[in-house]
Amino acid sequence: MLDLGLPDPVRAPGLPEEVRIHEVGPRDGLQNEKSLVPVEVKAEFIARLAAAGLRTIEATSFVHPKWVPQLADAEELVPRLAGLPERHPGLRLPVLVPNERGLDRALAHHAADIAVFASATETFARRNLNRSADEAMAMFRPVVGRATEAGVAVRGYLSMCFGDPWEGPVPVDQVVRYGVRLLELGCAELSLGDTIGVATPGQVTALLAGFARAGVPVDRLAVHFHDTYGQALSNTLAALREGVTTVDASAGGLGGCPYAKSATGNLATEDLVWMLHGLGIRTGVDLRSLVATSGWMAGRLGRPSPSRTVQALLGSAGG
Repeated sequence: MLDLGLPDPVRAPGLPEEVRIHEVGPRDGLQNEKSLVPVEVKAEFIARLAAAGLRTIEATSFVHPKWVPQLADAEELVPRLAGLPERHPGLRLPVLVPNERGLDRALAHHAADIAVFASATETFARRNLNRSADEAMAMFRPVVGRATEAGVAVRGYLSMCFGDPWEGPVPVDQVVRYGVRLLELGCAELSLGDTIGVATPGQVTALLAGFARAGVPVDRLAVHFHDTYGQALSNTLAALREGVTTVDASAGGLGGCPYAKSATGNLATEDLVWMLHGLGIRTGVDLRSLVATSGWMAGRLGRPSPSRTVQALLGSAGG
């Protein structure tokens, strides 16, 4: 279909001209795999994503192996990526850190970008971080402070921004309160996560309006949607209409959340790129190369890719 010139770009009013895709497949995607993915496969996956034009690729997490054994090879993986930024100018390879120990490990490997993850709800904070939401914020203060002093850019993730499997709907003011606290700690960017994929476009618009009322510039916000109910693309479009220009996505639709069993895969990067290119929005991504990469990874994982675009362009097997 790409040989036929599809998708046919048609600009729509009120949308950004360019969107930065924050690729989370190697970290948020692979952390939910039941079997361990060999480190050499992870390194090649990241290299292929960079070759496809993605310029922000979240590589791994310096979390304790006990909690996320799928990412226990972070120290082995990161050195394998050392030459990529030279081959792909502008490439950023952020890593997730859960605490100061994780920061120490990241700094030892000369990380230039890190991310911390908090929760907008109390129950998920206790299940995911083993502490209250407020205690988590206190834990992140020295992490963000030390990273900033070292010249490392910090991104803040906020989970359960639209619904929580234990607490139900999450009030906008509650999400804004915790999000603002992450920004006040020193996070340069805040990613708003629909961890269990329950958001709808109206909720997205309402939440972004809540941050606007709190004085948060929209260019400091990103969105992170899961596709549990098939709403990830429509939610993304709603965010774009409000001025958001950074969107998280996972190649091949990989992912979920080990601590929230109702969380299914992330928004597939290919599906996002198809929509954005169809809207005439620049991404810098070569869709053909990206689809081939996700097909390759589907083969390594031994199952079809859930991405509808990968299925359409490679066949239902996706690999």
